[in-house]
Amino acid sequence: MSLRVVFMGTPEFSVPTLMEIVGQGHDVVACYSQPPRPAGRGMDLKKSPVHEAAESFGILVHTPKSLKDADAQAEFAALNADVAVVVAYGLLLPGPILEAPEHGCLNLHASMLPRWRGAAPINRAIMAGDTQTAIQVMRMEEGLDTGPVCMSETVAIEPNMTAGELHDRLSGLGGDLMVRALAALSRGALGEQPQTDEGVTYAAKLSKQETRIDWAKPAEEVHNHIRGLSPFPGAWCEMPLGSKPERVKILRSSRVDGSGVPGTLVASETAPVVACETGAVRLDQLQRAGKKPMSGQDFLRGASLSDGTLLD
Repeated sequence: MSLRVVFMGTPEFSVPTLMEIVGQGHDVVACYSQPPRPAGRGMDLKKSPVHEAAESFGILVHTPKSLKDADAQAEFAALNADVAVVVAYGLLLPGPILEAPEHGCLNLHASMLPRWRGAAPINRAIMAGDTQTAIQVMRMEEGLDTGPVCMSETVAIEPNMTAGELHDRLSGLGGDLMVRALAALSRGALGEQPQTDEGVTYAAKLSKQETRIDWAKPAEEVHNHIRGLSPFPGAWCEMPLGSKPERVKILRSSRVDGSGVPGTLVASETAPVVACETGAVRLDQLQRAGKKPMSGQDFLRGASLSDGTLLD
């Protein structure tokens, strides 16, 4: 049975779920997304990926700056939705919004709740060295990701997997999981499992202040930091590549044997290898400002670096 659905999402991560819902024949009566933002060299207003996808399906798109005022809430309630599906929307949903659809609001969350509630669960899971995560459908409450879990699929985090790779994996699985949840909902068979109070952690929004690499940490932590911030916003360090130090993003790395003063280049044959507090990391993919990403080997061809060079 098809449902009347309001879809609420903004980034590329949300698009596969919207496409799956439409593909399964549900009636998406409206889409809510963040307002267009200035982007590019001309700083022209750019619609979000969800906004553009919704318009391609002929779905009406709303872009309110807030859902706290009575007019916005009345407009939402007037849609008479069976359910709202929320995937990385970016606005808090007040009580009247959560209660307006007949079956409430279902959220797609990219972690194994209650671990990594909050804004950046994919990045934080990798940065913490987690070996598994999940994509979950939860029923929304007014608390931050506190609602009961309705469906879940566990995903392994491979040792060298980047946040970008995990993002794409969870995004694709999420669309399938959500349409299965909607099918169960339409049959009256969608179960709920309350979250435990044990193991709660919060995935704080990423800040620019934490993107710089600290070579004085163990190699495992440095490696997890690099891949947890790849490809965006990108972990970085400064290298002596010209008359003054140049900031270089590190997009891929591997843990390798090696020792030395933290931050020192200890090998520079096939790719830069940098000593950490314990162990070392090989820099497998790097990106100079204004340049395309390149392999560690190609980077060395254009950089005057030698063993003993100190990176900051």
